[in-house]
Amino acid sequence: MNDLLPFLPGFIAAYAILFVAASSPGPAVAMLLGIATTSGRRSALVASAGIASGSVILNIGTLLGVGLLLTQAAWAMSVLRLVGAAYLLYLAWGAFRKAAAPPPVVAASVASASDAKYFLAGFLLQVTNPKAIVFWIAIAAVGATVGGGALVILLFVLGAFAISFFCHGAWAIFLSSNPIRAGYMHARRWVDGALGTFFVFAAYKLATSRT
Repeated sequence: MNDLLPFLPGFIAAYAILFVAASSPGPAVAMLLGIATTSGRRSALVASAGIASGSVILNIGTLLGVGLLLTQAAWAMSVLRLVGAAYLLYLAWGAFRKAAAPPPVVAASVASASDAKYFLAGFLLQVTNPKAIVFWIAIAAVGATVGGGALVILLFVLGAFAISFFCHGAWAIFLSSNPIRAGYMHARRWVDGALGTFFVFAAYKLATSRT
């Protein structure tokens, strides 16, 4: 255990960046709002697990130097922005479709086959989100695991997963609470329309951003 103490300051600094990123409202929270208010808490938590798993992939990627590659290769970041924008437009299309013809609200308990869909939705949103990648590049710059062995890296990755799931899971629980769901039932067209507009705006910003 003493061998891990020198890495503790780096862990704290890196986790602080991750906590801010995961807690800040953005495309992931907007997606969780749509899932929580229509499919319930279980589906939103499954999507949160997908987001956290996507964070793990980005974490491992930056540890392997992918973050450095993206900062040096402009075309790689451009491709990533376009992929992320396309996926956000797909989410916008789904939100606008629900706003135009609201589907029946399903129960919170969903079939296991749906779990895979919500997990994949959260995972894809996270791994194609340049904002998340920029945060992970910043985290990589902290050098929390530099000089550490496999155990240090494993603990860092597991801690990052726990923080991401905790933050997004907290959003999922809040957004799926009865008062929030009841309010959504009275304004679901407006909420879905606003979500669709947000996703379109986010897609535009991703596609046109040069940073």
